[in-house]
Amino acid sequence: MRRILFLLIFGIAGLAILLSLGAWQVQRLHWKEGLLADIDTRIAGDPVRLPDLIDPETHRYLPVVVAGEMLRGEIHVLVSVKQVGPGYRIIAPFKSGERTLLIDRGFVSTTAKSTLRQIGEMEIIGNLHWPDEIDGYTPAPDMDENIWFARDVPALASELGTEPVLLIARSQTDPDITPLPVLTAGIPNDHLQYAVTWFGLALVWAAMTGYFLWRSRALSESETQ
Repeated sequence: MRRILFLLIFGIAGLAILLSLGAWQVQRLHWKEGLLADIDTRIAGDPVRLPDLIDPETHRYLPVVVAGEMLRGEIHVLVSVKQVGPGYRIIAPFKSGERTLLIDRGFVSTTAKSTLRQIGEMEIIGNLHWPDEIDGYTPAPDMDENIWFARDVPALASELGTEPVLLIARSQTDPDITPLPVLTAGIPNDHLQYAVTWFGLALVWAAMTGYFLWRSRALSESETQ
């Protein structure tokens, strides 16, 4: 009986822990869905003029409209677009009044890397963003071929001589460039998967606990005969 009681307590405790972890992930899922909904609303808002003082946390995803001149010079950031294949994001300097910022103009195929693109006066609508794309495995830029592997805003700004401010265009800046606007689809939300995993483990734990209890009881009965 002592062995059966131990297994019962151990099984219930483990089951409670696994169920609580699953419930916590469900709560996190609802929180993340609300956060993504807020971000979607902000991304799609009416564009405003570029703030005088820009803060990466306060102004992340802020919709902005700027008028000015697209300058010469660009950086190519290697990306892959689903159902299209590899290509490059075109990052270029843009002068608006006394300020110069980075514009993510969008996507071109690998064969269009060296194509001449439209520059000069234009108006752009987009969203401010500071992508977090750098980790310990990100290769250093290939400066000879002008190929970068992440949008490192401070490094891009230093290379092109701009403010460390990136506007990701959602309006077209060139007929041959496909805009890649900011979307929440790129923000991970794996909480449902985690919840299913924890609840699945809880089910397995409950089944195994039941099996061991049945086996222990069968052994106890055989020992008493």
